[in-house]
Amino acid sequence: MALKDSVKKRTHKERSQPSSRRKYGLLEKKKDYLLRAKDFHKKEAAIKILRRKAEEKNPDEFYFAMEKSRTKDGVHVAPTAQANTYTADEIRLMKTQDVGYLTLKSQAEKGKIEKLKENLHLLGKSASNTHTVFVDSEQDVASFDPSQHFDTPAELLERRFNRPRTSQLAEPIVVSSTKGESLEKATSRATKSSKRAYEELEHRYARERALARTRDHLQGQRKGMAPGRKVKVSKRGQSVK
Repeated sequence: MALKDSVKKRTHKERSQPSSRRKYGLLEKKKDYLLRAKDFHKKEAAIKILRRKAEEKNPDEFYFAMEKSRTKDGVHVAPTAQANTYTADEIRLMKTQDVGYLTLKSQAEKGKIEKLKENLHLLGKSASNTHTVFVDSEQDVASFDPSQHFDTPAELLERRFNRPRTSQLAEPIVVSSTKGESLEKATSRATKSSKRAYEELEHRYARERALARTRDHLQGQRKGMAPGRKVKVSKRGQSVK
């Protein structure tokens, strides 16, 4: 920074309106004039464009929308939206169709979520099938060791997916890679792919919850339009008078 810039300079005050012209208000500065001039030229250009459009307008121009357009005192009046002409039964039927569509989309999202969970090894629900092992005697039942029989560590016996053998755990981990790709790059690529899959799973969970909320809201509206006596119910399930 130069020395001249660090030295405090005198603050120049704007000249005010002379007392003899005080009746005209504040004294206009150059910045005020620039704002006023820009606004004037902007309006002038808009009027010029409108005048040119009026001069170049085709008197024989026709659109089918002109048949329904109206003017009042020479001013064009835009058509107002018509009132709803559907009956309550028709509206309830349309809401039923919307609920069916949302239910279908929600089920599709659940299927995609389950498929992603299978690919990511996130299945945690109990198995519907069982693995039965037959032995020859009661002594074999007492001495039966599942870990030795399945060649799997005891910590991994409850897994329904990706249950490795003990011999496989003793081998080094192999990450598939393309030709000429280093192990670090292959591992990084696998990590990024897994991260993208988890992000997709999170987005699909959020989408499924949003679809379910919208579906429940429409179902509530549809039931509220049904004939019969209505009872207001609180969040706890109790009727409210």
